[in-house]
Amino acid sequence: MRVIVFGATGMVGQGVLRESLLAPDVTEVLVVTRTATGVRHPKLREVTLTDFADLGPIAGELSGYDACFYCLGVSSLGMDEASYTRVSYDCPMAAARTLAALNPRMTFIYVSGSGTDANSRLMWARVKGRTEQEILGLFPNGYAFRPGFIQPTHGARSRTGWYNTLYSLTAPLVPALRRLLPRQVTTTDAIGRGMLRAARTGFPRRVVTNADLR
Repeated sequence: MRVIVFGATGMVGQGVLRESLLAPDVTEVLVVTRTATGVRHPKLREVTLTDFADLGPIAGELSGYDACFYCLGVSSLGMDEASYTRVSYDCPMAAARTLAALNPRMTFIYVSGSGTDANSRLMWARVKGRTEQEILGLFPNGYAFRPGFIQPTHGARSRTGWYNTLYSLTAPLVPALRRLLPRQVTTTDAIGRGMLRAARTGFPRRVVTNADLR
């Protein structure tokens, strides 16, 4: 299986990349990135892209893949709707449209978040909900992953500083949270394994939550 990962330097993407490289049935991992991951592995290949809203410069590199794990995203804090839409709608849709034309049967997974809703009053939820709907419409094998609380594992770290502070402060509470709310807590490695499962055999539902990743 050949897979593409967007957002491999973010917290979720780091977990997805790790699990993809560990999987025996994954023969190649192509990371599309602005900055090098720093990871070295015989399965790994990286291509640099400056503008994620335009995949034209690398389109020739993207044929023949079985799955795309789109983990690129940002916090909406401090962003207006136009700026957030560019990152959370324009960029993933550029990837989805390009890949749907090149690999129409591929599994495409878009990471949104718990609470995503195209009809929400919350700007971030509305933007990501629209993105989910259009990606699921493009790909017969498309999925929206909506993780809630994510425990970073195996050294995964967010690129958002205050997220790392939050995770550090809550780390001692995670074992209790997992016991009390097992359906609400997941890990970066569980998300990665869940994406690979979707690529191999699919999920019963096209919107996947923490509870599905247990």
